[in-house]
Amino acid sequence: MEGKNKMHRRCFHHDYRSRRIYMLTMTVEGRRPLLGSLKVSDGVAAVELSPLGQEVERSLVGLPGYYPELQVLAQQVMPDHVHVIVFVERELPRHLGQVVAGFKYGTTRAMRELLTAAKPRPTQPTTQPTNLPATQAEVEGSGVVCGSVRPSHSQRLWSEGYHDMIVWREGQLQKMIDYVHDNPRRLAMKREQPDLFRVRRHLTVAGREMDALGNLFLLEWPQIVQVRCSRSLTEAAVEQEVSRMLRLCEQGAVLVTPSISPGEKAVTRAAFEADHRVILLLENGFGEFAKPGGRLFDACAEGRLLLLAPWEHHTDQRAIKRWQCEELNAIAHTIANLHI
Repeated sequence: MEGKNKMHRRCFHHDYRSRRIYMLTMTVEGRRPLLGSLKVSDGVAAVELSPLGQEVERSLVGLPGYYPELQVLAQQVMPDHVHVIVFVERELPRHLGQVVAGFKYGTTRAMRELLTAAKPRPTQPTTQPTNLPATQAEVEGSGVVCGSVRPSHSQRLWSEGYHDMIVWREGQLQKMIDYVHDNPRRLAMKREQPDLFRVRRHLTVAGREMDALGNLFLLEWPQIVQVRCSRSLTEAAVEQEVSRMLRLCEQGAVLVTPSISPGEKAVTRAAFEADHRVILLLENGFGEFAKPGGRLFDACAEGRLLLLAPWEHHTDQRAIKRWQCEELNAIAHTIANLHI
């Protein structure tokens, strides 16, 4: 599975017809904003759907009409992608991928029908060469259908494949639903602070090349403290370390850690919950559309987070190796001593 695009990866040995809850994500080909535009009013972000976006939304909501075995629990149409959470209540007659393929086929056909209906009809014959750019009327007509971008009838609406997440644990479903509904706000925050969500490639940090996402100014902070906790620490010792690190944060320190051991994870979690600043070192690098998830997203938007990755991005599941843990901790130590 190494190197396989995440839009084509599936859970090995899982039957995608079986009773389960799935979150599916599909992206528009080329990430073109054909489905709508982001609007912010009185601090509330929402997506104003184009006619094509409205057709896509109707198709998502209408999936149970074609497959009564499933129920749509939540959906969100974004300008260039969609999320939908479906509950397969009883076994599907076909693979979930075929359900996605049918949805893509129907919405692509809807796009072409909308473009045909919106295209102005010439009132008289024209001798213009066919290779000239589209007229302004044609551009405006397609804009009504598909936002500010003009697709052609021959173009695909969707990228190949889809991404899925399966609900395995208690509490995971609500987090998925919250994530789906929160997408417009997250997009607005990314647009307000674009530099904080842009991956910087091949930066030299702590004497080695790595990629970064977030607030680079945290590296210039006068006090940076490494979080390093042995796996042998007792629960009481972990609690003491959490309290010690939070006191340092309250005094203005920035924490730096790969957050590997249970103690390090506890400190990192407490720091984020208390809105403190953290430099987080990662085993996996950043893909093309990388962005932090969960509470890390808000921390990034508020300038409280810097993610650093010394190795390239991979799409397969890997367990971190001992030598990587040691190297990440060595990098954290170097960063913590930059200004000493």
